[in-house]
Amino acid sequence: MTTLFNLSYTPSDESIIQQLIALPLPADADLFESAEHCAALVSVLVETDDAAAFTALCERLLHGLRQLRELCDADLPPYLIAQLIVGEKVTSCVPECWQETALQVDYAQALTQALLAGTLPPGVAKELTGLLHDMVWLLAEFVKEPYITAH
Repeated sequence: MTTLFNLSYTPSDESIIQQLIALPLPADADLFESAEHCAALVSVLVETDDAAAFTALCERLLHGLRQLRELCDADLPPYLIAQLIVGEKVTSCVPECWQETALQVDYAQALTQALLAGTLPPGVAKELTGLLHDMVWLLAEFVKEPYITAH
């Protein structure tokens, strides 16, 4: 059994979808929590074949991405700043041209909206869902990368 953000999941337990759909992202969630929540949603989304569950997960993901986007422009709380202070030089998980968190979130939102429209050919929707999964996971890792220089 795996525990993911206080959700219990065993491979045979399909209720994870309903738990994710029903579990609201707290309004006071920080940048890391919001990114992890989006990553959890997209991880289930990429494996979902049910159209209704897919739509509900996309809607929940879009909500989470909107909250994440707002946090991109907000000041970081001190406890997150402490985690983001650079120690050793780390190679970023995203290319230099994507070092803007807000841009990555905007891309993920656009992909989610395209999938929610339901007008894409099935093969294209499947590939874009995979792309969305990879982008959100990279984003969740990227926001945790140390980048602040200690004085």
